[in-house]
Amino acid sequence: MRVLGLDPSLTNFGWAVHDTEAKEAGRCVARGRWQTKKKQLFVTRYMEMRKRLISLITEHEVDRVGIEYPIFNALWSEGMYGLFLYSCEALYESKADVVFFSPPQVKALARESLGRPKGWKMLKADMVDTAKKDTNTKSRWNHNEADAYLVARSAGRFFLHLDSVLTADDLTEVEKKMFCREHTFSRGKRAGQTVKSGLIHREEDRFFLWSNDEGGV
Repeated sequence: MRVLGLDPSLTNFGWAVHDTEAKEAGRCVARGRWQTKKKQLFVTRYMEMRKRLISLITEHEVDRVGIEYPIFNALWSEGMYGLFLYSCEALYESKADVVFFSPPQVKALARESLGRPKGWKMLKADMVDTAKKDTNTKSRWNHNEADAYLVARSAGRFFLHLDSVLTADDLTEVEKKMFCREHTFSRGKRAGQTVKSGLIHREEDRFFLWSNDEGGV
């Protein structure tokens, strides 16, 4: 399965294609970044990114997609959310199945993969090291491309589990919590109530199977 990972940004939009069946050195099929000029009219920057994304999906015959969504109340969160929406429009138009990951989720999965202790603050260099380790490469990585690759890898694991190729026992501890989490209250007014907060329980919220969509949600 070919999975496209996206780390949206108007200055350095990172992308990477991950092959879930390839050996370490061949797992990253392609990677790169897009830039737009700050002097451009803001809406044309979004339109340019959307067009490039649609072309990329076709060029690399992508099966599934993972995308990092913006943190609200952060630097220029409105602009980043605008880019996120344009990206989602491109994915919907391309009928590409997609799962959303927050930046802390991507870092948590990378932290586990790299063997860093709980609470370790994952910096750009750590994310690059994780991508290098997973692909067994020593070549130079840009941190935006590394983030995009790790999103792609995590999305691949998620969709393999959704497709029942990977069982819960095949997942790492962080993946189990993130993908499958269920909690049943044992006390208080909510005793006996089960809350299913894992990604796999959040279709039409945190993942979308747009390849099956004929007329829109």
